[in-house]
Amino acid sequence: MTGQSHRGAVTAKNWIVLLAIIVVASAIGIAFMLALRWFPEQGSNVAPDIDTFWDVLVIVSVPIFVAVTTMLLFSVWRWRQRPGEEDLDGPPIHGSTKLEVIWTIVPTIIIAALTTYAAILLVDIQAAPAKGTRVVNVNGVQFAWDFETQTPDGPVKTAKLYLPINEPVKFNVRSKDVIHDFWVPAFRLKVDAVPGITTTYNLTPTKLGTFDVVCAELCGLGHAYMRQTVTVMTRERYDAMMARLAAPAGTPAPATDGAAADLGKTMFVAGNPATGATACGACHTMKAAGTTAATGPNLDEALKTANAAAITEMIVDPNKQVAAGYSKGIMPANYATTMTKAQLAALVKYIDQSVHGKG
Repeated sequence: MTGQSHRGAVTAKNWIVLLAIIVVASAIGIAFMLALRWFPEQGSNVAPDIDTFWDVLVIVSVPIFVAVTTMLLFSVWRWRQRPGEEDLDGPPIHGSTKLEVIWTIVPTIIIAALTTYAAILLVDIQAAPAKGTRVVNVNGVQFAWDFETQTPDGPVKTAKLYLPINEPVKFNVRSKDVIHDFWVPAFRLKVDAVPGITTTYNLTPTKLGTFDVVCAELCGLGHAYMRQTVTVMTRERYDAMMARLAAPAGTPAPATDGAAADLGKTMFVAGNPATGATACGACHTMKAAGTTAATGPNLDEALKTANAAAITEMIVDPNKQVAAGYSKGIMPANYATTMTKAQLAALVKYIDQSVHGKG
């Protein structure tokens, strides 16, 4: 017959010490978690509400985590097996119905309250947009974003997104191939781009500046490079930008922000100065341009035997012929729509001359 090991009841002093540890540790934990900079700067009207909800979750979750962890460690310490007790049984115990009811009801109430809070917030965020709200169609394709903004003069297509500050906008989000996820961290909201359907959300940009646009859904080998930017500007600058982008396709785009006179080189190393198409040098090595990226082939090697026509085809239809060791879908396939003919010709000429030592 085995003996019994018993540590005695937990005393009031034990409970006071445990409660003090939980309170102090929770206070420190909450202060630390709230002090951390979890998110980028707030850039939309819904961002403060979402950040507040996050703070509420932290304030509720930290004490629960601390309490559970403290009681677990205390139990391990107090009722641990000690030398000479290897063959002893613990004392017979009977479950506490009252305790079980409490630890079932309390978490249920907490979860119900947080769920209600989240539902109210979500309904508020998804409220129907006001009449006259600006509409932007967002299209995802492996591995790039393009945008179509509805203006009084008709739709304007761009590779970068431009928005006026303090004016509501509705995003219609679509995918041309697989599931993507349209996310601007500064705006806080994100939504899946699903083939065959249109998803939406509404918000109002509230901060001037340029913010990241990323894909938050694993969509293939080039997922990490499916990035773009949204620039929030004053209404005057926005109107001027839209007028410039709405110019006929053959109209050369004026150089901006100190763009180099050589349009081809500027586009290779910095992207399309008019619509923001991804810079070639962000993914490719080319000695003449001083770029060393390795996401795509080294152009000095890959284009040794390619003429201007072949280079053009590789830019506008990158999946038709893929270099050995690389996969289809890594290079964006939308350059034909984000560059004018003149810009494409300048880029091709620059690459051709650089690779073959011409000019």
